[in-house]
Amino acid sequence: MIDKNVVIGIVSKWLEDKDYFLVDVTVSPDDKIVVEIDHAEGVWIDDCVELSRYIESNLNREEEDYELEVGSAGIGQPFKVIQQYYIHKGSEVEVLANDGKKYKGVLTDVDDNQFSITVQTKIKPEGSKRPKLVDQLLSFAYNEIKYTKYLISFK
Repeated sequence: MIDKNVVIGIVSKWLEDKDYFLVDVTVSPDDKIVVEIDHAEGVWIDDCVELSRYIESNLNREEEDYELEVGSAGIGQPFKVIQQYYIHKGSEVEVLANDGKKYKGVLTDVDDNQFSITVQTKIKPEGSKRPKLVDQLLSFAYNEIKYTKYLISFK
């Protein structure tokens, strides 16, 4: 079986001096290698092809045959690395907290320990007949959530 760390090393070398970052590498028992990369402005197919060829030039099919798939982190898929939070700052996301509650809002702040989203909440002001929508800032540590994912909007 091909060593995942070997593939990570090859990809890391290709990523040097590029604005791309590694999201995930998986190697299945039957040597199917899946490499996911991302970029703040999206992933170009030409770059996926270039990375695929680079990986192939650094692995020997004579020693071990493999299947290779290189692509971008799936849209609508949960974030896997903190860099994805940074590049989606200002975008609408969905967060599933460990307590099972889902929140939809705009990713407003990100650091290496936590992130914040702004959600709209209905609050009935005292003396008012109708509730009003107000912005509420919610902060989460990364270990307090099950996932965060980018929401696709067709508005």
